[in-house]
Amino acid sequence: MSAAELRPHIDAALVRRLVDAQFPQWRALVIRPVEHDGWDNRTFRLGEELSVRLPSAAGYREQVAKEQEWLPRLAPLLPLPIPQPLAQGEPTEEYPLPWSVYRWLPGTPVVLRGDVSQDVALAEAIGGFLVALRSAPADGAPGPGTHNFFRGAPPEVYGEEALAAFPVLGADAAARARALWAEATASRWQGPPVWFHGDVAPGNLLVDASGALSAVIDFGTSGVGDPACDLVPAWTVFEGAARDAFVATVGLDDATWARARGWALWKAAITVRDRPADAEARATLARILR
Repeated sequence: MSAAELRPHIDAALVRRLVDAQFPQWRALVIRPVEHDGWDNRTFRLGEELSVRLPSAAGYREQVAKEQEWLPRLAPLLPLPIPQPLAQGEPTEEYPLPWSVYRWLPGTPVVLRGDVSQDVALAEAIGGFLVALRSAPADGAPGPGTHNFFRGAPPEVYGEEALAAFPVLGADAAARARALWAEATASRWQGPPVWFHGDVAPGNLLVDASGALSAVIDFGTSGVGDPACDLVPAWTVFEGAARDAFVATVGLDDATWARARGWALWKAAITVRDRPADAEARATLARILR
């Protein structure tokens, strides 16, 4: 594949052609972009009740079949709605990747709601969802791999990348980062593999008009293994009483929290390395290093 084929151009006109050709029963439905879109996948509204989700590059193609198979199994076991796949689209010459049609989930992404760092109720709701998720049966479910960029593995899977990024943080911050990384990589998950979401980010958490958590979306990096990667909102989203509430609700031992901080540290460090002016990444990094 060429570089262009690896990240195909995706717009509403392409989605119209794909839907009309493969799902003619939905030809009359209007297609329009969503207000907040992702990087791994592009999402479009299809009428009022449906959405279309397309991987933005070949590296995300494995996630389609995973979500098609596992989300219907997980949905009845969880306290909040998650995406409901209705159909799987086939690759074409124009768009050489599989894609999906989902039931539309109403709500506003937390990322669009402003500062929620002190929202105790939201922290408890997210924590409760993660507890329910990791209680779901994991037999036969996908472990860490290329489909989820090795979420669920020990954080040291990104050790070379993390250690290479630390020097750009400055001498004192780099020393602190190396010490925290040593703690993060000193343990392993001792229990059986459990379900995790893999990307508990504000863009994947929907809230209703009252601000209550109403749905969790984008399970592309989900799988079974070590749930430490799901604990990063303790540094990336919440502070103060809300952070305490999230930690208490989620539970888990100190070693798992150390690995969680490793996951958060890796992502913050490489973001600051690549985008030095990113104020949010720098603020997250400061919280991690405190």
